[in-house]
Amino acid sequence: MVADAEFPWIISTDDHLVEKDDLWTSRVPEKYRDQVPHIVYAPAGDAPVVDGAMYIESPGTTGREVPWWNYDGHWYSIKRIIAAAGFAPEEVTTQSVDWDEMRKGCWDRDARLDDMTVNHIAASLCFPNYPRFAGQIFLRAKDKHVAKLCVEAYNDFMVDEWCAGSNGRMIPLAMIPLWDVNLAVAEVRRNAARGVRAVAFSECPAWLDLPSIHSGYWDPFFAECEATETVVCMHIGSGTRVTRTSNDAPTAVQATLMFNNSAASVTDFLFSGVLSRFPTLKLFYAEAQIGWIPYVIERVDDVWETHRWAIGADAAGDRPSDLYYRQVYSCFFKDSVGIKLLDEVGRDNVMFETDYPHQDGTWPDTVSVAQKLLGHLDDATITKIVQGNAAKLFGVDMAALGLPSERG
Repeated sequence: MVADAEFPWIISTDDHLVEKDDLWTSRVPEKYRDQVPHIVYAPAGDAPVVDGAMYIESPGTTGREVPWWNYDGHWYSIKRIIAAAGFAPEEVTTQSVDWDEMRKGCWDRDARLDDMTVNHIAASLCFPNYPRFAGQIFLRAKDKHVAKLCVEAYNDFMVDEWCAGSNGRMIPLAMIPLWDVNLAVAEVRRNAARGVRAVAFSECPAWLDLPSIHSGYWDPFFAECEATETVVCMHIGSGTRVTRTSNDAPTAVQATLMFNNSAASVTDFLFSGVLSRFPTLKLFYAEAQIGWIPYVIERVDDVWETHRWAIGADAAGDRPSDLYYRQVYSCFFKDSVGIKLLDEVGRDNVMFETDYPHQDGTWPDTVSVAQKLLGHLDDATITKIVQGNAAKLFGVDMAALGLPSERG
């Protein structure tokens, strides 16, 4: 067992950023600045309504003014649950907050690096927040030319500001224009040329009224990702839909069942033929946890073996579990059940996360959380889970990061 003071440096494969107020307006021509996401200060509104993985809200008419993102008729306020790092659980609500009311590491790269060092985090893959986890907000925009500029501006920020100068500790993650596969291919290629090896995608594009992965429409995108060794990253909720048992069920039910999104997506891919056509393509599921995986893998194999001739599965293709172990990765941070089933999940297929700065996040106690979950495992397996698998998948050179060998 690794001693706490010698715990390996962790690569967190699911964190988030709170976008700066000028992220888009500073990166588009002046004539578009009122058409891209921009901040308007207005009174806080009523409690937001959660619709799938989106908030429906609008400013109020009186009271304290707070920053609102405004874009294409959509309003969104930054909430404490999104920028929760450093706050006690009882202080974390859906109240609207300004940048000076949150920990600076939420939005400032250098402050984030400091928070990572305190938390023994070597490197971090950050998903967006305001545009949603795959940039779905731009998919819904009326003006797709402006939406394309928004996607490109975000990616420029990610490469040129968030990751540049971090000595490799920030792992760049790009968006794509979800509404056009050819534009998506071009954006993957543009970013791969400057070192980006991760791209955000939707768990189930058909849930966004886009062509399904079974249609063949996305094959050029998958081909480009395979050719450039770009990992297709699907954060929980990137389908903008959740399992809802009833309209009056509390949000806690949806939050508990969120893993169903990833289970559905993995099943979809394993029966789609995509992984057989693109045998070196890598898929990554973020914040999905891992305890559900063994049963899904067992079930898809049983369906494939028993029913494939009758239900349209690829009878002559690869066994689904073989595809999974070869090409699919997930991360976790709160899943003791998954660790008990680690051999079935796959020791080479799992990675760790902190979810900084969200309410679920483990900062600044991530090492203690990891030690509690993994401390009974052998040192080599611990290192593989918290560091090695992610370094291999995303091309992180641990030696080049210049980190001390032990915790301070």
